[in-house]
Order: sequence, then structure tokens, then C-alpha cells
Amino acid sequence: MPTPTYITALREVWGHRPLLLPGVSGVVLRGDPDQENQVLLVQRRDNGRWSLPAGIVEPDEQPGDCIAREIWEEARIRALPERLVRVSADPEISYPNGDRCQFMSMTFRCRYLGGEAAVGDDESLAVAWFELQALPDLEPKDHRRIADALSADPACTFVLTENVVPTEEVVLTESPVPPATER
Repeated sequence: MPTPTYITALREVWGHRPLLLPGVSGVVLRGDPDQENQVLLVQRRDNGRWSLPAGIVEPDEQPGDCIAREIWEEARIRALPERLVRVSADPEISYPNGDRCQFMSMTFRCRYLGGEAAVGDDESLAVAWFELQALPDLEPKDHRRIADALSADPACTFVLTENVVPTEEVVLTESPVPPATER
């Protein structure tokens, strides 16, 4: 899928400066219900690497709807997002045309519903199911996303930087939330 039109319009005003964009990725698992042992991966056309299906959330689109759409567009697989497993800010990306962006990425664990894996768009070279014990070379962020999706802990992982907790007590002089009668 080409660059969304709203991003192209933003670029006309903002130029190549960094954009913070909402992104989604999906860990689609299949196998026996008690032992899901395969994950869906796509081989990206832009760099030849294998990765999780992913994309940019469009205006007025829910993140869960977006990842279901992206999985279908990229891999012709029907999948149901089951839960949010990770939220993180990815490193800034610089594209050959000079555009820069950073994705605020939401990763979903997704249940395979059906379909035969096949390339569905011009962004991918190949699509395949991989055994969890025999994954191709992936970026570290994709390994972390897969591990989070496989975790029995239902909590979402949030990436925190060092020194994120204030060392001194913060005292508010005024409530940041208006009383209920003012809302």
C-alpha cells in the first residue's frame, strides 16, 4: 500500500522533519489450541528482511481494525486481534527520500482464523508461517514482540526508560482535572 494520503498532505506542510505516527504490528499464531507453534511473517520488499505484519493506523480507524486489515492486505490471512501485548516507541527511521518518522507501535496477539498465506500487496516479497523454534533472522524488536505475545501474563508490556520515575514528590497547586460539573 502506498503512503497514506494524510501523511502525504502532512509532508507538504511539514517537509522531511520527523513525524510521530501510530503504528501497529501483529503476532499471528497458529497451531493446536494448547500449543500454538507457528508465527506468520512477511518478507519486506524495501529491505529484504522478515518481519511481523505491520502498518500505519489511518484517521478514524481503530488500532485493532488496522492490524486485521494490514494482515489481510499483506498476507491474505484472516486474523482476530485478541489482546494488546506491547506499546513502545520505535527508533526514528530515515527513508531514502529524506522523510523521517518514529512509530508509536502497538503490538497485538492475533488468532489465526483462516486463509492461505500469500503475498497480497506490493510491499512484500514473500509470506510464510515459521516454527517458533526456527525463526529467520529478525530485528530484536520483533523477537520481543513475539515473546510478549507468547507470555501467559495478560498484562501489556510498556517500555520505560531509565529515570522515568521522579526523584522528588510532585505537588500540584491546582487540580489538572476540572470538577465533574465542569466537564
